[in-house]
Amino acid sequence: MKTILVLIAIGVSLGLTGCGTTTASRTTTGALGGAAAGAAIGSLSGDAGKGALIGGAVGAVGGAAYDANQKDQERRYRRSDDRGYY
Repeated sequence: MKTILVLIAIGVSLGLTGCGTTTASRTTTGALGGAAAGAAIGSLSGDAGKGALIGGAVGAVGGAAYDANQKDQERRYRRSDDRGYY
């Protein structure tokens, strides 16, 4: 049963990482989702707090990386649109 809950928590956190349109909201959402998944995974090993800290840090980095990727795609789209490409 714990394994199923962990998998659900990971899936939800990955889905929520893409929410938001600003750097702060994407990073925060990633951190919160990572903390939730880390706590769920950490509870299996008996240290949910440590898992939440590690998961939060990893989630924040993931959210920031996702934000950078999205901004790069937007810049490329605008650049190609300015040149008349579609």
